Amino acid sequence: MDTADFRRHGHELVDWIADYVEHVERYPVLSRVKPGDIRAALPAHAPEAGESFEAIMADFERVLVPGLTHWNHPGFFAYFAITASAPGILAEFLAAALNQQAMLWRTSPASTELETVSLDWLRQLIGLPAAFEGVIYDTASISTMHALLAAREAGVSDVRRRGLAGRPELPALRVYCSEQTHSSIDKGVIAIGLGHESLRKIAVDDEYRMRPDALRAAIAEDRAAGHLPLAVVATVGTTSTTSIDPVGEVAEICEREGLWLHVDAAYAGVAAMLPSHAYILNGAERADSLVVNPHKWLFAPVDISVLYCRRMDVLRAAFALTPEHILRTPEAGAVRNLMDTGIQLGRRFRSLKLWMILRSFGARTIRDALNGHIQLAQQLAAWVDAHPDFERLAPVPFSVVCFRWKPAGRPMSPENLDAANERLIDMINQNGDVFLSHTKLREGFALRLAIGHLQTTERHVRRAWDLLVESSADL
Repeated sequence: MDTADFRRHGHELVDWIADYVEHVERYPVLSRVKPGDIRAALPAHAPEAGESFEAIMADFERVLVPGLTHWNHPGFFAYFAITASAPGILAEFLAAALNQQAMLWRTSPASTELETVSLDWLRQLIGLPAAFEGVIYDTASISTMHALLAAREAGVSDVRRRGLAGRPELPALRVYCSEQTHSSIDKGVIAIGLGHESLRKIAVDDEYRMRPDALRAAIAEDRAAGHLPLAVVATVGTTSTTSIDPVGEVAEICEREGLWLHVDAAYAGVAAMLPSHAYILNGAERADSLVVNPHKWLFAPVDISVLYCRRMDVLRAAFALTPEHILRTPEAGAVRNLMDTGIQLGRRFRSLKLWMILRSFGARTIRDALNGHIQLAQQLAAWVDAHPDFERLAPVPFSVVCFRWKPAGRPMSPENLDAANERLIDMINQNGDVFLSHTKLREGFALRLAIGHLQTTERHVRRAWDLLVESSADL
């Protein structure tokens, strides 16, 4: 593709993207293809001769677009609703063109230093003290895994050199989290060699928050059994219910016991920008690390996850390594090299989209959007509470509402009630206007509606609620 064709196709593609973003509601939010449809519609082998961009785009629209689940749809209410905002999309376009590999300061001074600046801006916005240094990874799963690796470095002597295997003097290790913690914690302890049995799930209270008394008892029990407690993961905005663990009380326990405290604020951390929600990170200033994902509720295209660490020297001690094929540079010691803060050597220019989003929107507009989503969730919660045939199952501190259909005056077994709600969500998702997900809570199968897209308005939430009420009548 020569420059003239690139320019022409680039303009065409920007027009296609702008039209897509503006009119995304023309598509069913949830793809309707069947397993194998996409693969069957494409050749089994790569072409020998190059094809035109027009032909490629024709197949993109004919084959791939019908197989998309439209996360950028304002009726997307599943999982954690997200937005690829226009400034973020343009930043991704630029980042691809610039093709930076920021493993060393020298290989991309701009990417390295912009990461520091943009993460410092975000740190200040959510109220973390200056002692926290930030680094960008792709997802919260990787951020949390790095936090656990730092905890392992801090808590297990000589682990970088000797590892864990074949050390009879090393007791069984323990990591603690609540029953509501994201499964990435499970995967993290498995991936870093601790073994799944090392993860101990702590009971929660009536609002699905970790119980400090149960945490204290578990640590004491493990110490008495000869185990080595290593770290605690507290969550601000749990995946199922967005509950808020008592971070301050957990931090006090960790300080007394000498344990690493990691705070998972991947979804809800940015809400600390709001004066009404600044309290959610109370105690987080005492944590060793904290993760927040701008691609969840800060309108950045996936993927960008930020790990803030108060002991970045420990993280670097776990990972800093300079192979011979990477020359030691004369500015070493005066700069930070991003490759020293994790497993990855390759580093995309992810900070560009965060920087452009913060500049393009401004903090005031971001706060207004977050507050608007929270108000919409409160409105939905009020509709649920007022309806005799629906029951809310958890508090609504942010923009996620958990509830179920439970018809008044019609006793049903727990199994039948779960089956009815499962049928209800299937009916809703087949409509094409909205997409909801579910979770399992102590009461049983729960419908879960998450609000987070920039273009979501009361009209979209009302449509989801009307569909729920209308469809429940058919049950």
